[in-house]
Amino acid sequence: MTLVTRALLTKLPKAELHCHLDGSLRPSTMLELARLAGVSMPHDSAEALGDYMIVRSARNLEDYLTRFAITLSVMQSAEAMERCAYELAEDAAAEGVRYLEVRYCPALNTAGGLTLAHVVEATLKGLRRAERELPIVCRVIICGLRSLSPDLSLRLAQLAVDFRSEGVVGFDLAGGEAGHPAAAHRDAFHFAAAHGIACTCHAGEGDGASSIRSAIDDCGATRIGHGTRLLEDNALLEHVRRSDITLELCLTSNVQTHAAESLALHPARQFFDAGLRVVLNTDNRLMSGVTLVDEYCSAATELGFSFAELSTIALNGFRSAFLPSEQREELVAAATAQIAGLGASQ
Repeated sequence: MTLVTRALLTKLPKAELHCHLDGSLRPSTMLELARLAGVSMPHDSAEALGDYMIVRSARNLEDYLTRFAITLSVMQSAEAMERCAYELAEDAAAEGVRYLEVRYCPALNTAGGLTLAHVVEATLKGLRRAERELPIVCRVIICGLRSLSPDLSLRLAQLAVDFRSEGVVGFDLAGGEAGHPAAAHRDAFHFAAAHGIACTCHAGEGDGASSIRSAIDDCGATRIGHGTRLLEDNALLEHVRRSDITLELCLTSNVQTHAAESLALHPARQFFDAGLRVVLNTDNRLMSGVTLVDEYCSAATELGFSFAELSTIALNGFRSAFLPSEQREELVAAATAQIAGLGASQ
């Protein structure tokens, strides 16, 4: 059996499908952008700010989300959006991520006068630069928010369609889950899907299994963000398995939001053993204080995943990418060959 080490998991080619741009800024960049924008930060040193931004005492998902007001305060210019996108891709590439889907809600980046289109253009500019300079492929998922109006969600789905040939590949619904049903935003999902945009949806993180069912049945989601409460409904779990719906799992943030009691009790192991297609992700690198390598290490140490199993999870990420089949298969083939080489070197 291959010894699972941090060095090996760093070399493992990985795909990250659930990573929020506004939750993944570098503290040093936040301070620089704050000075440029005339915005104050809770701390003046990158180390102290980074420590402050890690959520350690959230009561629930909604409490966890309050930190985003701080990052968003410095993400209101085209230059900031481009820089943050580039740096996220740079950080991911250094962790062995070879395919990255960055998600965010552009409506939250217009307070400084940017239009929705300008926000997306700036983000894509940063990601394209990363693709030119680094061994990584980057795409964008545009998010609606459950707490905002369905009309805005439809506008954001239309925005995703407008940029589908530029690098936007998906539409998502994020934000506080309880009391904000995904079904209210079904028109946005249907519009996106009808125009060639793939759909994922946050569900089963801050609400029960019925929220996951709604994301699938009402909104047509082919991937589920988090989905930790899927175990509450065995029939739904079997439907997810048969339909090959991907679960975008985020171990650390699920513990922070109390969607999981602890890393050791996270349902990722049960999902994998039940034959579900699971993928590991960071969710928010800044607020969770993690890298994707950290999440893979936690899966190994806390949940007993072997290197072979973690390799399967990594390949699941490439197989679940919101890309045309030919591009997806190329990434899978490249990752498969690299993984075989890693195993042979042990």
